[in-house]
Amino acid sequence: MSARIHPTAIIEPTAWLGANVEIGAFAYIGGTACIGDGTRIHHHASVEGNTVLGQGCEVFPYANLGAKTQDLKYKGGSPGVRIGDRNVFREYVTVHAATNDGDFTVIGNDNTILAYSHVAHDCVLGNHIVASNGVMLAGHVIVEDHVVIGGYGGVHQFCRIGAYAMLSATAKLVHDLPPFFIADGTPAVVRAYNKIGLERHGYTVEQLERVRSLYRILYRDGLNRTQALEKLVAHPQAGSEEVQRILTFAAKSERGLAPGGGN
Repeated sequence: MSARIHPTAIIEPTAWLGANVEIGAFAYIGGTACIGDGTRIHHHASVEGNTVLGQGCEVFPYANLGAKTQDLKYKGGSPGVRIGDRNVFREYVTVHAATNDGDFTVIGNDNTILAYSHVAHDCVLGNHIVASNGVMLAGHVIVEDHVVIGGYGGVHQFCRIGAYAMLSATAKLVHDLPPFFIADGTPAVVRAYNKIGLERHGYTVEQLERVRSLYRILYRDGLNRTQALEKLVAHPQAGSEEVQRILTFAAKSERGLAPGGGN
C-alpha cells in the first residue's frame, strides 16, 4: 500500500516516505526527513531537518520533530535526530536536533512521550520510556530503558537516569538517578526503590530483595558514597545483574549520584 497523504500536507522533494505512511492535513515533512513504514503523522505535525523517524511511529497534532537546536553554541552543519520504531509523540511534543555537525539526538524504540514534553539537543533516550505531560529534558540528558518520568518532571543538562528508575511528577533532577530507584522533590532526592515497577517487569522476589539491599547500602546505612560503593563491590552477589548495573552506572557518573531523602 502506498502512502496516504492529505492534499493540504506539504512534503518537500528532499524528504523520503516509506510504505503505508499516513500524512494528515496541513502536516509538514521537510529537509531530508525520512519517515519509516507504517508511521502516521497527524494533522499540523512537523518532521523536518536531518531526521530519521522509524517504523510504526505516531506523531500527534502540533508536535515537531527535528527542529534546529536551541543551543546558542550551534555553529552550522547538519546535526540531526535519529528515532527508532513504534514511538508515540503526543500533542506539542518537541524533539530538537543535536548541536554539532554530524551529531544526533537519539531516541530508541517503544517510547511514549506525552503532550507538551521537550527533548533537547543531544539527548539519548533508550527504549520503553514513558514521559508524562510536560516533561522537560535539557541538553545531553541520558535516559536508560524502562524509565518513567512523571508530569512536569525536569532534568538538568548532562544528567543521567538509570534503567527502571522513576522520577516523580514536578521533580527537578540535578544529579544522576541510579537504576531501580524513585526520586522526588526539588531538587530531587532518592526516596525508595521502584518495587512496583520492577514487579511489573517480572523481577523475582530474589531480585527485588537484592535491589532492596542495594537501596539500603546506598541510602540507609549512613555510609558516604565511596564507602557505599566499596561495600557494593564486596557484596556477596556483586556479580549479579542488579549490582553490576549500579556499579557501572556510578562509574560513569559525572554529576554525582542523587542524594537520599527521608520517607
